[in-house]
Amino acid sequence: MAGRTVGVDVGGTFTDFVAYDPDKHEVSVWKNLSTPSNPTDGVLTGLSSLNEGIGKLRLGTTVATNAILERKGARVGYVTTRGFRDVPFIQRGNRKHHYDSLWKKSKPLMKRRDCFEVDERIMADGSVLTPLDEAQVREMAAGIREKGEIEALAVNLLFSYVNPEHELRLKEILTEELPDVPVSLSYEVLPKWKEYERASTTIADSFVRPLVANYLRDLEKQLGERGGIDSLSIIKSNGGEMTAGAAADAPIHMTVSGPTGGVVAAKHIAGQLGMDHLVTFDMGGTSTDCSTVVGGRESFTTSFEIEFGVPIQVPMIDIRTIGAGGGSIAWIDKGGMLRVGPESAGANPGPACYGQGGTRPTVTDANVILGRISPENFLGGTMKLDTDGARTAMATVAEPLGVSVEEAALAVLKIVSNNMTGALRAVLTERGLDPRDFALLAFGGAGPLHVADLMREASIPTGVVPNHPGQFSAFGFIMTDARVDLERTVQMTSATFDMERANEVMKQLVDDSLANLATQGYREGLSVYRTLELRYLGQNYELEVPVGFETFDEETAKECWLKFHEMHKARFGFNIPRETIEVITFKCTAISVNETPKLPTLEDAGEAAEPDGSREVIYDDGPAQAAVYQRVNLRAGHEVSGPALIEEPASVTVLLAGQALTVDRHGNMSIRDT
Repeated sequence: MAGRTVGVDVGGTFTDFVAYDPDKHEVSVWKNLSTPSNPTDGVLTGLSSLNEGIGKLRLGTTVATNAILERKGARVGYVTTRGFRDVPFIQRGNRKHHYDSLWKKSKPLMKRRDCFEVDERIMADGSVLTPLDEAQVREMAAGIREKGEIEALAVNLLFSYVNPEHELRLKEILTEELPDVPVSLSYEVLPKWKEYERASTTIADSFVRPLVANYLRDLEKQLGERGGIDSLSIIKSNGGEMTAGAAADAPIHMTVSGPTGGVVAAKHIAGQLGMDHLVTFDMGGTSTDCSTVVGGRESFTTSFEIEFGVPIQVPMIDIRTIGAGGGSIAWIDKGGMLRVGPESAGANPGPACYGQGGTRPTVTDANVILGRISPENFLGGTMKLDTDGARTAMATVAEPLGVSVEEAALAVLKIVSNNMTGALRAVLTERGLDPRDFALLAFGGAGPLHVADLMREASIPTGVVPNHPGQFSAFGFIMTDARVDLERTVQMTSATFDMERANEVMKQLVDDSLANLATQGYREGLSVYRTLELRYLGQNYELEVPVGFETFDEETAKECWLKFHEMHKARFGFNIPRETIEVITFKCTAISVNETPKLPTLEDAGEAAEPDGSREVIYDDGPAQAAVYQRVNLRAGHEVSGPALIEEPASVTVLLAGQALTVDRHGNMSIRDT
């Protein structure tokens, strides 16, 4: 008898749980309030309601993200080539606000007095100009040991991505001299060109390393004391899983851990619906995350900034985040204008309607006031909401604006919808994608409340609300695979393409990625995918071109160049067939495919869906009686016309007048304008 697979998504407001029983093919979901002061407590509290044994526990966490955002990580020592200690401080010449004379660039995650320079120099072709001064390194280590202030070290030597000899030797010496200080190497974290991005990513890895190691150590200890759990894995920013040990060694890959589960599940839903293109809309209590599934595949990026000017360039699912969630606070700015977010009420005290001491109005309070959320049926009736408290809080912005509480609540929803439409445009229109070709997949506890409005605002013809929208990211965790993404910058051109070197680099990446999986215990269901980052000579941005073969030769290399020309024309509307192509980065992805859960399906509807009742809901054009349905009672083939509300324990789907909803055999609800 196999143990259950449990996905856990630790969010800013709630911790979500999904358990899959492989023997009965049953899925159960639940959630509880997060405990930001000690996230492990929220996880253990949620697991206490599950008596059966757990085969696999997969955890998505924001521990690394929050440490960087709040700058509560380790004190980092930065070791670099002599003359380059100021790279993390000089950064780039771009500005967030071009005409703001008071704007200040973000500070790096370490102090200048904690920068150390060593005598060594490797050239751009990998040759050694100046050997590493090992005696100097030992002297530096002795000074660090004597002061006892540095908690982690980040090493970033010039051109180490071409020849890592000096970095690897430096790590050997530092580990020998400072055995209690973890060392992050740029060659191991991000062996790519662009000195500042490499420095920033390596420093971030070092910054969170002691914190994450302690967190995971404490988590494993407490889970061990609980008992009944066979294995623990951590969700990576690329949507794959890794062991807790691997996560402690490479914590930077946890940066966008939680939201990736929703995109992984969205890919599964796209297959169920027979849709090639989905745009995901994950609205939780603190933020909203948007991403895309194009051609049935997730979108990935290495161009990510945890805040402006602080890049973290490890491979991750391309997710855009804005500070708009159910807990986003409405406020009046100095000009007397109503604003919403990015500040959130979080889990404590939470929205005013939670009755936990919150006094400032939030998006959730607005939905309660307007009748979209039932105060008696929130979280399946396990948590009663305080409507009077929500109205009192909303009055603090309504009175200065000279409007009623209901009008202020409508304005709050209008503003937050506009903010979220901007996020959708960022992942669609700004990438040359037509919203009319996509369906909007809404999840998160607050996503279904806003999907009907956003469809119209963003000109997206179809909305989809999947099963368990309030726990959808955790749902994605139960179907994720183990995944390792490796990359390395080795520059060549189509005119002087060194096939022997290209084959050597790609083979090394493949071998290393498979070895990484094997070390973690993943040895079955293996697949390998290869790509190249290419551009025309002189360009500043690359396109990622799939490599559908194992070995480079005259024919396969020509195939790559032709594919690049095609992709360039598709992306930018033109190509230059005779122009030299520059090879920038070799990339490899190794995946160990886990067994896909066999999810239950719904019975066919025998007759029309019957509402449980109705209640007054205030819409933009005034109040109206909305039919109220319980999602658990809907069957495959059922159709519902708006205005209507479809309630479930962790969310509510709002249907506007002139919209219709259809339920498929998997339980997904599709919304269209009639």
